[in-house]
Amino acid sequence: MNSMRKKNFSSIDLRWITGGLVIVFILAVITTQTSAPLTLQIAHERLMMKIDPSGDRAYKYGTQHMDGEDPRHYDIQAAETFLKQAVKLDPNLLYVHHQLARVAFLKGDFSTALFHINLQIQKHGKDTPNSYYVRGLIEGYMGDYASAAEDYEKFLKVAPYNWAAINDYAWVLLKDERFEEAARATEEGLKHFPENPWLLNSSAIALYEIGDIEKAHERVQKAWAQVQNISKEEWLHSYPGNDPAVAGEGIATFHDAVAQNVQKIDAALALESKPQQ
Repeated sequence: MNSMRKKNFSSIDLRWITGGLVIVFILAVITTQTSAPLTLQIAHERLMMKIDPSGDRAYKYGTQHMDGEDPRHYDIQAAETFLKQAVKLDPNLLYVHHQLARVAFLKGDFSTALFHINLQIQKHGKDTPNSYYVRGLIEGYMGDYASAAEDYEKFLKVAPYNWAAINDYAWVLLKDERFEEAARATEEGLKHFPENPWLLNSSAIALYEIGDIEKAHERVQKAWAQVQNISKEEWLHSYPGNDPAVAGEGIATFHDAVAQNVQKIDAALALESKPQQ
């Protein structure tokens, strides 16, 4: 984990290696944006904050600049500036620490992200259950897989059919070498989302790890077929808050990850099918 913090984060961090296979998880692309030119919209928003400063206004501006599906207005630095203003003006805003945690995570500042999401849950955990999802993601990136799994489980009790959460839950289970649990989690998810390439890929890895190579091969072949159909719009929707400029790189990374898994599982199946001497 420490080596990751020293480099410039980009969509390549979609991938984690386990047992030679590549896991692809959700909400985990670190923005490559470091600065952006001052736009007329941001200048107007700054002026309005001087004329009529309020926590609600600052929060509105901040969250608008975190929308990866709106490339024209995406600006993570502006988002951070406005959200920091919001928390100063009204520290009791329902989601303000949640959003500050997301911004810090996107910048690779995991300790600050964890501080804000812990404060969010302390203040509003009952009203913002998706904060457990965000905390699980942060903990996973920090290598605390057991805590991450617990937080994903809390979120999934509220939203059991959220495929992205199921996939990210499987991710931390795989990283924690809890392969049987990861296989069960992805199996349940695929009952509701049978053509989801992320779940199919994670399922293939879990099945490979528990020795069910034939079924892993079936799943990874389906993942490969489905990953061909991912559009930029679908990718951006699946990775909210991330820089839209890296969408193409993110899709290519996913293709590469599944392709590597196809090769690995194909080789394992061929070896398993080889007649014993």
